[in-house]
Amino acid sequence: MHSSSRSTWRTVAVAVRAMVVFTLLLGVGYTAVITLVGQVALPAQANGSLVRGADGAAVGSSLLGQPVADADGDALPQYFQPRPSAAGDGYDGGASSGSNLGPENEDLVAAIRERKAAIAERDGVPAADVPADAVTASGSGLDPHISPAYASIQVDRVAEARGLLVSEVRRLVADHTQGPDLGFLGESTVNVLELNLALDGLGG
Repeated sequence: MHSSSRSTWRTVAVAVRAMVVFTLLLGVGYTAVITLVGQVALPAQANGSLVRGADGAAVGSSLLGQPVADADGDALPQYFQPRPSAAGDGYDGGASSGSNLGPENEDLVAAIRERKAAIAERDGVPAADVPADAVTASGSGLDPHISPAYASIQVDRVAEARGLLVSEVRRLVADHTQGPDLGFLGESTVNVLELNLALDGLGG
């Protein structure tokens, strides 16, 4: 009985030591090494891919979409607008999600028609010229990119609101158009936040 008790305590002691060692090794050591590698090799990505304004203050992340509207929720005409968001009440980083509505859902169809009409009126283009990403949310609801086609129909409105040449704004869009990943994966995109910050740099 005494020998059995000693054996049990020895087993417990070994288990506790193993737990402490692996906690320090994997829970602390591994985390510290990965954090260090991230900060040295990819500091911007490791810290959330923050985008900073002219004053150096963080204004958002290049990975997350955000609204470009006034306090009443109305789109600001002097800025390029992002695609709609179904994340929470809209662009909620803590509630990333799509609408989960199918293409024949009546509510989604009605919302798309309403958005298309509003964008066509705001940007002065035929409703048929409004691209799909302008009226549908991404799967995450937080996509920071729009298509070059959606950026293109907004150029005239932004240029007029800022008193800039259309050619100047169009060139800025071209400069901020990113090609497909690795040259062939996906489509060309425009990061709305980065484009709008570049616009602010032009003034107007």
